[in-house]
Amino acid sequence: MIPKCSSSLHPLQFQTFTGLRQLAETRRFKVWLLDQFGVLHDGKQPYPGAISTLENIAKTGGKMVIISNSSRRSSVTLEKVKSLGFDASLFLGAITSGELTHQYLQRRDDPWFASLGRSCIHFTWSGRGAISLEGLDLRVVENVEEAEFVLAHGTEALGGANGNARSMKLEDLEQILELCAAKRIPMVVANPDYVTVEARDLRVMPGEFDLSSKNITPK
Repeated sequence: MIPKCSSSLHPLQFQTFTGLRQLAETRRFKVWLLDQFGVLHDGKQPYPGAISTLENIAKTGGKMVIISNSSRRSSVTLEKVKSLGFDASLFLGAITSGELTHQYLQRRDDPWFASLGRSCIHFTWSGRGAISLEGLDLRVVENVEEAEFVLAHGTEALGGANGNARSMKLEDLEQILELCAAKRIPMVVANPDYVTVEARDLRVMPGEFDLSSKNITPK
């Protein structure tokens, strides 16, 4: 005899919130993992009510951490939100893809990163501020023949051996990438986003290089 079992199916209960402030007012959450661009600010200024909402979360004992695909390091990210008027002390810290990239390149305890070598072509920023490679013991080169890997922090400039950045069009950087792909040179993308918000505009991010590389067939 097969025992019978009964079950009562309850429909999923959904609740719609109009913004972060309304969600914070529920006081249901003790830990907040917050993106920054498009959530807290638009790259130029905080969204209306964002600062006061975070202050209210902190008052209720909520712990907040910024998690971002930014190619910047964590300390730079916290300085960024501070410059926009946020109280950086409200955050336990920040985790960025740029910070993780830096740590992996510094430690070299992962076999894939350990195999990269020390000579790299560096795609970085110009107007947005170049990314520092201090502490990584890397030799930045501009000649593909000398490169052991590509490090993509930005989409606006080509890094130089002297630490300066030379502004370049995205199309020109992609041409360099095609040469690297033809030689099967590996690439580290420090920001996987295709675009990010900046005020009312969308800015192309290094993830675009990864997308473009899928259409490149190495010889």
